[in-house]
Amino acid sequence: MAKDSYLVGLIGSGIGPSLSPALHEREAGRQGLRYLYRLIDIDVLGVQPEAVGDLVRAARDLGFDGLNITHPCKQLVIEHLDALAPQAEALGAVNTVVFETDGRAVGHNTDVTGFAASFARGLRDAPLERVVQLGAGGAGAAVAHATLTLGAERVTVVDALADRATDLAGALNRHFGTGRAVAAVPELLPELLAGADGLVHATPTGMAAHPGLPLPAELLRPELWVAEVVYRPLETELVRTARALGCAVLDGGGMAVFQAVDAFRLFTGREPDAARMLADIGELGERPAGQVV
Repeated sequence: MAKDSYLVGLIGSGIGPSLSPALHEREAGRQGLRYLYRLIDIDVLGVQPEAVGDLVRAARDLGFDGLNITHPCKQLVIEHLDALAPQAEALGAVNTVVFETDGRAVGHNTDVTGFAASFARGLRDAPLERVVQLGAGGAGAAVAHATLTLGAERVTVVDALADRATDLAGALNRHFGTGRAVAAVPELLPELLAGADGLVHATPTGMAAHPGLPLPAELLRPELWVAEVVYRPLETELVRTARALGCAVLDGGGMAVFQAVDAFRLFTGREPDAARMLADIGELGERPAGQVV
């Protein structure tokens, strides 16, 4: 018999403003499910990101059905799982863990499909010959993979940690073919963006806990499309600045919804209504942090 009660959670840093609990719980309520989504914030707990393995084990022991994983634990969690879905294994990053009936913890990645669905919806006709991406962490791996899947000719990965950018570019080239991705340092951004079609932003800058712009505003120009991964707030400083300059802009809300759609399906085996959840995030994203119900 199908379950009608679920306990899930989110592990990450600075996740107090997350809209994931409201997105999941609202859709579950419409489907007649009892669904509790708890935040497991490593900052509040006073533990390091490396504690993610202990937290996953504790959640499994406490009867959780699954977990979402966010910054900075998407890569660290992998060694603590029993198995990985093919996409998560290819990416080397996990944002969803399902506790199966046999007790195994299986890692998935719904960020790839989430970003691809959002991009196809919001920037359908955007040129994709030359894309610059800021950020090579767990979210960065997912969105770079999605961007190349969408048909980008080449993605230039820029990260303050040069080795991380190099490693991601190498992994992308192994998967998509030589020359599809290259690594670069932030100092080259002016030159790179001058010749780019679009910018994908995949760092935490712009989140409630990490406000600000991830690059100098003068590097943006109206011909450049800008895709944001941060969704809380929906209008980050990057989104606001790029829109004011006349750029075609994709905020992070669509990716948040479509990755949640896929995670909800993995947790419950039920089909969520993406249109209803898009309406939810439009409403919820306008509310101040702490007033989301």
